[in-house]
Amino acid sequence: MFKRILIPVDGSDTSTKALVAGLQMARETGASVRLVHFVNEMAYLSGIDPYGSYSADLAGMMREGGAKVLADAMAVAQSASVEVSQVLLEEPGNRLGEAVATAARQWGADLVVVGSHGRRGIGRVLMGSGAEQILRLAPVPVLVIRGAAPAEGGEHPVD
Repeated sequence: MFKRILIPVDGSDTSTKALVAGLQMARETGASVRLVHFVNEMAYLSGIDPYGSYSADLAGMMREGGAKVLADAMAVAQSASVEVSQVLLEEPGNRLGEAVATAARQWGADLVVVGSHGRRGIGRVLMGSGAEQILRLAPVPVLVIRGAAPAEGGEHPVD
C-alpha cells in the first residue's frame, strides 16, 4: 500500500478536505505524510515596481502566508498521530503541477492527495486548474478530493 503521501495545501476548505482524507489514509496504513505549499511567483506580478523588480515586501508576505498555511496544516496532521513533515516550495518559473511533481519525485512519494476547487468557465481560465496540472504531471497516482458537490444534473470538472 502507500507509504509516502504528499499533500499540497493552500489553506482552502477543499485543501483541508484533502488533508483530512490523506491523513486518514496515512493513519490506516502507517504511511508518512509530507505537506507542501507552493509559493506562486505569478502572484508576485502585482508587486512589480516601475523598474521591473519584485517587491521584497510582497515576496516576504507570500512566504509568510505559505508558512502559516503549512503551520495550520501541520497542527491538524500532528493531531492525527501520523509522521509528518513540511516543505515550502519556491520554484521561480514553475507552475504548481511541476513543483508538486518535482517534490513527489525528490521525496519518493507514492501517492499525491489533492483537493479540487471545481472552477469552471472564466474562473478556470483565469485561475488555472491546479488539480489538473498535478494529475497530468505527477509521477505517482493522484487522489483528487472534490470540494463542493456539483450542481444537480451538471458535471464536476477535475478543477
